[in-house]
Amino acid sequence: MDFDLEQFCHGIPKIELHCHLYGTIRKNTFIDLNKAAGSPLNKQEIEEFYFRGEKPIGVLRIFRALDQYLIRSPNDLYRITSEYLEFAHLHNVHYTEFFWNPTGTVKVSKIPYLDATNGILKAMKDNEHKIKSRLINSIDREASSESATEMVTWMIENKNPLVIGIGIDYRETLGPPGNFIEAYNLAKNAGLKCTAHAGEFGCPSSYIKTAVEDLKVDRIDHGYTVLEDELLLEACKLKNLIFTVVPSNSYYLRTLSPDEWAKKHPIRFMKSKGLKIFPNTDDPAFHQVTPTKSWMMMVECFDYTINDLQEFVLNSIEAAWLNNEELKEEWRTRCNNYFESQKSVHQ
Repeated sequence: MDFDLEQFCHGIPKIELHCHLYGTIRKNTFIDLNKAAGSPLNKQEIEEFYFRGEKPIGVLRIFRALDQYLIRSPNDLYRITSEYLEFAHLHNVHYTEFFWNPTGTVKVSKIPYLDATNGILKAMKDNEHKIKSRLINSIDREASSESATEMVTWMIENKNPLVIGIGIDYRETLGPPGNFIEAYNLAKNAGLKCTAHAGEFGCPSSYIKTAVEDLKVDRIDHGYTVLEDELLLEACKLKNLIFTVVPSNSYYLRTLSPDEWAKKHPIRFMKSKGLKIFPNTDDPAFHQVTPTKSWMMMVECFDYTINDLQEFVLNSIEAAWLNNEELKEEWRTRCNNYFESQKSVHQ
């Protein structure tokens, strides 16, 4: 029997822990929101947002446009969230923790924090029969440290079990993680989980070190430059940190030639260095990727094996912040059963 990698990867029972809500918005939804807002963006601009090419438009520009022009009510957030969860479910993602940046929504879109959060949470609850989900509120690293602390304060004052932790994202070169130690301490003391985007844009490995040692994160998003610091790499292994990697990462697509990027991408080398990793979509609408494709890329681009994919699923279960060990054990059994059944078919 011929092996169909796409069919196999679609069937993998997946967990997604690194995906940005605004990075999931469907093109038709973007067009609808633009029309409802009086068409502040022209048709060509929107087309360019959804065109990948060799030098794609940075997703942060798109996210800023959403905050500034298009997100006008909690119903908009409800729609985007519902459509993301439906999309993930179609690719056999049974659990997701996804990012949303409240600062832009509150300060730019002018939607109060609780109203905006409730729009997202309602979509999560309405889709719970299909896919379990949790929300991670993420710090805008291009904003001030005071804004970060303010965001965490909003979370503490409006605590909800579905809002499970904090992250930090947006342009890494403009906001070193050390700027936000106070916000992370506040979150940790409130019992929130913590992650951080670090080591993505070719920034120094010291950013990862700060995230690990000073922010005391529970996992790392991207983290590629950890490979440049042997002592840091060993420290991450000792702490059993798991890295949520992104095969479709745009930085390496832009900075390495098409025939080199997959051969030189750090993802290729992270497992052999003893790090725990697993693939995620990040911004699927703009990376033009699906959860299925992300897992396929680990094989097609980075030469990982089917046994590696099984290990990656187990890593994702371990990394998930869901406080339910019985359910996690059920997921491990489901994973192992799937891989064993497929191995027997394709031997």
